Amino acid sequence: MRTHRVVVLGFDGMAPFELGVTAEVFALPRPELDVDWWYSFSLCAERPGRLRALGGFTIEVSHGLRSLAGADTIVLPGTADVHGDPPSEVLDALRRAHARGARLVSICSGAFVLAATGLLDGLPAATHWRYAALLRARFPRVRVDPDVLYLDSGQILTSAGTAAGIDLCLHIVRRDHGADIANRVARRMVVAPHRAGGQTQFIEQPVTHTAEDDPIGAVISHALAHIDEQLDVNALARVAHLSPRQFSRRFKAATATSPARWLTEQRIDASLPLLERDSRLIESIAGAVGFTTAASYRKHFRAIIGISPLAYRREFQTR
Repeated sequence: MRTHRVVVLGFDGMAPFELGVTAEVFALPRPELDVDWWYSFSLCAERPGRLRALGGFTIEVSHGLRSLAGADTIVLPGTADVHGDPPSEVLDALRRAHARGARLVSICSGAFVLAATGLLDGLPAATHWRYAALLRARFPRVRVDPDVLYLDSGQILTSAGTAAGIDLCLHIVRRDHGADIANRVARRMVVAPHRAGGQTQFIEQPVTHTAEDDPIGAVISHALAHIDEQLDVNALARVAHLSPRQFSRRFKAATATSPARWLTEQRIDASLPLLERDSRLIESIAGAVGFTTAASYRKHFRAIIGISPLAYRREFQTR
């Protein structure tokens, strides 16, 4: 099986979680997946040797910047210094990798390293919400989006803080191998294959849902199990044993989005594997995930995914 070379560029003082996320997704062999190729994984640094990691321990790095010359995807975890730029050797190596077509990926404050190369100029970029204003101030040509979990600009991808790195890594697997494979990787990791919404929902207060003791959690479980049915706010409110007004208010407080918007996003998510591996007409797929008309499905699909269902099918069925 051929491999796609993923290289993580380590920094002194980096957070081990972000390194662990990339290793979990790309370094773990997955022979159970029926794919033609998978990823190889390595860690490099400006110079081989020991890197201090957040938490008081060290990581031994065997590879230097020469590893970047052979990488297909380069991942930049969060940098410990958001006020200064990396050495010119690092920036030049990243520019050369980009020029030959390598994919560049940043997690959290790794966006500052990408921005220092100039490669983010004119592009939308994500970083942790607490760093968004600083990134915008230091690199005014970068179009910083403080809300999104991640952004895909083709050859350059950026994500928000910490767990958003999981979202972006799974998105890369989805882009490379399709939704079904990404979902299987997510299940093995025991995480959601896709999280709706942006960082705003986490700035005020993080919320966890359990269907056993939370009416909103119960509604979410019910809706996902009956995604093909004609659900509306009134029907979901009845599941929660709340009035429609109470339900809408509590749902938005818990998820930072409306019940209708959340349900639409879940329906679009459920349609992606069908588009990839099913030859049914768009009208049939729209009905299978609960849309009343194909026109409504196409409209919402384009608004959320950015392309039409047919374009998505052509892209991923080919892969």
